[in-house]
Amino acid sequence: MNAPSQRIKIPTNIRGLDEILNGGIPSGGFTLISGGPGTGKTLFGLEFLIRGAMEGEPGIMITFEEREDALRGYAGAFGLDMASLEKKGLIALIGARLDPDGALSGDFDLGGVLAILRHTANTIHARRIVIDAPDVFLRLLGNRAKERSELYRLISWLRDENLTTVMAIKSELSSGPLSEYEMLEYTADCVIQLDQRVLEQITTRRIRVVKYRGSSFGRNEYPFSITNEGVWIIPITETHLNHVALGGPIPTGVSGLDELMNGGYLLASCSLISGASGTGKTTIAAHFANESTKNGKRVFYINFEESPNSMLACILSSGINLQPALDSGALHFLSTMPESQGIEEHLIQAFRHIENFKPDIVIVDAISACRRMGSQNAAFDYLLRLIDHCKRKGITSLLTNLTEGGSELQEITGLDLSSMIDTVVILRHTEHNNRFHRNLYILKMRGSVHSQLVHEFEITNKGVAILASNMEANHVN
Repeated sequence: MNAPSQRIKIPTNIRGLDEILNGGIPSGGFTLISGGPGTGKTLFGLEFLIRGAMEGEPGIMITFEEREDALRGYAGAFGLDMASLEKKGLIALIGARLDPDGALSGDFDLGGVLAILRHTANTIHARRIVIDAPDVFLRLLGNRAKERSELYRLISWLRDENLTTVMAIKSELSSGPLSEYEMLEYTADCVIQLDQRVLEQITTRRIRVVKYRGSSFGRNEYPFSITNEGVWIIPITETHLNHVALGGPIPTGVSGLDELMNGGYLLASCSLISGASGTGKTTIAAHFANESTKNGKRVFYINFEESPNSMLACILSSGINLQPALDSGALHFLSTMPESQGIEEHLIQAFRHIENFKPDIVIVDAISACRRMGSQNAAFDYLLRLIDHCKRKGITSLLTNLTEGGSELQEITGLDLSSMIDTVVILRHTEHNNRFHRNLYILKMRGSVHSQLVHEFEITNKGVAILASNMEANHVN
């Protein structure tokens, strides 16, 4: 018995979309993209067309709403050069805007539009076509039955010509059981919905694949952003965890801590330093950054608490000077306010820096600030994807977390991420004889033996130092 044939797909080359679609949109098929204003429908179509042309596959975009120059401008704003591809005969733009007064004065249909499409497709040997805002044209017909008849006529011609088609249409016209264009969702081979929502005054964009005939696909909602390089989607579609195995120890840079941890943090692991304000979380993170850069590693430091200049100045009092690492390019900062943008923008910022800088170490200070991205769920989503991304790439990550009210044990991360954390170091203040003391203990450390004791430490002008009182009994072999 012959195995069932798999559907042939065309890669969109839009960042993250082909991963969700398990390879791309259906070759010779009809893909519907729906969404409200500002969700990026037109840009999805533009990028699909342009990236295909860049790979040598000619295409046409017909728009019933936008002007051709406006489309070229949109593409240019996102680093996509449409004009040069037009000159090479790889892209053709067709403006099909109609004068409503003129259109309503007589009987008309899509016959003229199809004739232009047929001629243009034959001229440039087009294999892709993007149809933007056909609802604008269809509404001018003024007859529901004729609107549907013309849509079927258009889709039938596209299928007969074996053109891989993307149609962008307003969501209010293609959603709900009584929608006037619901037939498009049933006719389409692939249906993609775009959404934009506001939660806690933070705007986020989401994409969801509703259906895909003859193919599996990622069924969840995924955050996406419109960047100066086009659309960027951040999917988690894997059903299996493909994380790099933990490696050997990496020095922490803290005097005495490596001995407690049997050598240091583990390569490709995710470690957490958790404690109340003033316990030394950032100082310990700075030690790690300093030690790693001295050992030839590249460190990417995401700071949600303060600017690089402010942090560099503050940790000088602890004897840590990160300026040489910054000047040499071994240390790279991304400092931003969590509430300044949605999680997809934060994630894409981080991913782009990771892609371009190629760090060995990623430090996030502090993950507790991520709640200000809109909600606890948003913070969880951001950190889960960031940690997963680092683990897949074999990047060692270190997080800090601010706890409140002495709740270190109950609030390890505050975001239910404990299962993703390999090593947890708890810092806390204790009071004895009218004096505050700083204590440290290692709650867990996957893949390595470690000290089971509580250790006192100090922050001096030479950095953090574990006091020797319990070192001889730490039971690390």
